[in-house]
Amino acid sequence: RNALIALPFVVLAVPAFAQDAAIDTDGDAAYSFVELQTAMPEMTQELFDEMDLNADGMLDADEIVAATEAELLVAAE
Repeated sequence: RNALIALPFVVLAVPAFAQDAAIDTDGDAAYSFVELQTAMPEMTQELFDEMDLNADGMLDADEIVAATEAELLVAAE
């Protein structure tokens, strides 16, 4: 049902993901669908929407952690 996206980060570094300037190109401490899809071309709008728990169109650090815990995102080994 859900595609698993491998992140180029270790699981313990998930909070740092929310502040990664290489992905967060506008520096607002949140990730838009476009920012994530640029970094991870396999990201779909459907998967992004599932991870966007508050439906604000952005993923914050808490939503990244929740997505990782729900195995919607997995850390690269």
